[in-house]
Amino acid sequence: MDDLEARLEMLSALQQSLGLVFRDLSLLLQALTHSSYLNENPTCSWGDNERLEFLGDAVGDFLAAAFLYERFPHWQEGQLTSVRAELVRTDTLARFARQIGLGQYLLMGQGEEQSGGRDRIAMLSDAFEALLGAIYLDQGMEAARRFFLPFLQPLVETFSVATQWRDAKSRLQEWAQAVLHETPSYRTVQETGPDHAKEFTVEVLVGGQVRGRGVGRSKHAAEQAAAQAALEALFTPAEHAAQGDRPESQPPK
Repeated sequence: MDDLEARLEMLSALQQSLGLVFRDLSLLLQALTHSSYLNENPTCSWGDNERLEFLGDAVGDFLAAAFLYERFPHWQEGQLTSVRAELVRTDTLARFARQIGLGQYLLMGQGEEQSGGRDRIAMLSDAFEALLGAIYLDQGMEAARRFFLPFLQPLVETFSVATQWRDAKSRLQEWAQAVLHETPSYRTVQETGPDHAKEFTVEVLVGGQVRGRGVGRSKHAAEQAAAQAALEALFTPAEHAAQGDRPESQPPK
């Protein structure tokens, strides 16, 4: 089998796997081509996927934003922006690429392949964005939406599925691990008052960012308050109610 036949077979297998039929196969081929492949094959007649990646990044941002806007009509701009950023972050897109086995279809230089490029997070994320851009150019925004939304929906549902009541720390940890693949950490930033009546101020961090601050008469109480403050920043009161929050779980004013 020559190189052309091998490439056509590869493209056919990926299309069948995705349930797509490209009108312009050169777009799909370009989406799968890393710049290192062109460096080793200078006579190649098509370009690398960097321009498609640029376009797919914008398409993904739009589709994620539109989906969240419709799915959560009570969320404010800050909440929408924060969650959209998590849905289209590099790690998340690389996970989507792994779900469809995209790495096995990529064209890359031997050096990249030998160094583990087929499973490198940045390369997978870039290729997924390039594929999204190629779908948009070939078939339009609606086709891109049909392709992209099934990846987003399972993650987004973690924000709104009604569950039995759990303490704030547990719920924040569940969200952080499901969406960010991070475990929250807590740090005591202040202790005031005499020994018999101390008051603790605690911050909760996820991904190196302070997500909430709480005050309590014990470190445990302050951590719960910090976690609840983080949840309040992420979700509206209506969504907290849907998750079964109790009044006493509200952070101190």
